[in-house]
Amino acid sequence: MRIKLHNLIFLGMALGVVVGIGLWWVKKQAAETGEPTPAFVGYTLWWLDLFGPTIFMGALKMIIAPLILASIVAGVTSLPNMSELGAIGWKTLVYYICTTTIAVVIGLAFVLTIQPGKKTASQAVRANRQADLDRHRLAFEANTGQEALDHSGATVEYLAWLSEQEGEQAGRGHDAARFSKLAGAKDRNAGDIFKDDIVRPLLMNPFTSVASVPPNSLGIIFFALLLGIACTVVGTDKAGGVISFFHALNAVIMKVTHWLMSIAPFAIGCIMAKMVAQNGPEIFETLGWYCMTVIGGILVHLVVLFAIAGAIGGVGPRRLWRGIREAWMIAFTTRSSAATLPVTIANVTEKLKASPKVANFSLPLGATMNMDGTALYEGVAVIFLIQIYGGLDDVTITMTAITTFLIFVTAVLASVGAAAVPDAGLVTMVLVASAVHLPIYYIPLIFAVDAFLDMFRTSTNVLGDAVGAVVVSRLERGRLGEGSA
Repeated sequence: MRIKLHNLIFLGMALGVVVGIGLWWVKKQAAETGEPTPAFVGYTLWWLDLFGPTIFMGALKMIIAPLILASIVAGVTSLPNMSELGAIGWKTLVYYICTTTIAVVIGLAFVLTIQPGKKTASQAVRANRQADLDRHRLAFEANTGQEALDHSGATVEYLAWLSEQEGEQAGRGHDAARFSKLAGAKDRNAGDIFKDDIVRPLLMNPFTSVASVPPNSLGIIFFALLLGIACTVVGTDKAGGVISFFHALNAVIMKVTHWLMSIAPFAIGCIMAKMVAQNGPEIFETLGWYCMTVIGGILVHLVVLFAIAGAIGGVGPRRLWRGIREAWMIAFTTRSSAATLPVTIANVTEKLKASPKVANFSLPLGATMNMDGTALYEGVAVIFLIQIYGGLDDVTITMTAITTFLIFVTAVLASVGAAAVPDAGLVTMVLVASAVHLPIYYIPLIFAVDAFLDMFRTSTNVLGDAVGAVVVSRLERGRLGEGSA
């Protein structure tokens, strides 16, 4: 009997976890005895990286740019008229705004209720930080001859000196590369992000957009929309060849996607093994409550998405899961909704029977702009850090209604600007932290569990996109002349 693909992927994930724990245990034993890590561990990790992130994720990323271009042009030129594009467009955007808002509200409710930053382990982190600040304060006063504190709290000079010291220290650690991304984004406000991350990418040369690493999805989407609309306006008599080309290209890329899925179980096992081997279970000792808060909020949001799919999209939970589980598992392990996009489109159109005209437009757009899991996570993360460090010399903010509202608004905006690649949420989190004056050198505290939580938020992003395509497809089924999903 032939085993179904999704069962093979589950098996690959499970074996990957077992292999990863074994490698992590060998590394731990070597560290405890003071002996060097056995050579086979390094060789194994190299092979795992080759077959998982390098080959499989690389192959998926290879077809993202042509897939977005072909699918959107094919979707637009398949519509009966331009009014249908407008109807699909505004319904899709309204859905994205509503679900992202719901996600942030759920996240804020969880973190304010559970208060993971007030738990014993988190307060131990605060106590250690307080001791560090006491030493910094004495060092500043000894080196400069100035008082570090005045009647209003920390002086401007002391805060500037402290920020420089902390930035240098974070830039030298093993997470220096990730911190440099945060430091590069800390001086940008919402206007800068809108101009640099939305407006400019929209108007980039389409060939540059396709060739960029990662591809400039916004630029590709915008150009594809223009191209599709122009083809429709010109008509099939003159633009028929162009329309046929993009429809054929879309079909060919979907065939390539099916070929890639045949190696997914093995590749996903490699990805899981490498991740578990590198991190191990020890990362949850301090941040366990934080992880539980994020995952709890995401689980509630998943219930909301399943309810929306059933009530508005006409697809029950069982059918939705069966239709999207392959894309969900790939998103969970690769942590990239962009890399998962080819599989998402295939699942939504072939298994959930959503309209290709809707899916080819909404799913590429959703992979770029609809980040429910990321939005929820960023709000929780910033409040968690404030709960730990609020009231210290360099964190004068406290949780008030205004602070909560600022975090809510900026978390929604930041999620739109998040790229569909691993660790993107950490960079856009700088916008949320800066809005409430939380120093960015506190963000590395959550680096240790970010990869683990990224699996949950990315798979939530993909599920949200899929539900959006199903919902809009059903709402438009009458005018598109197609059956319901």
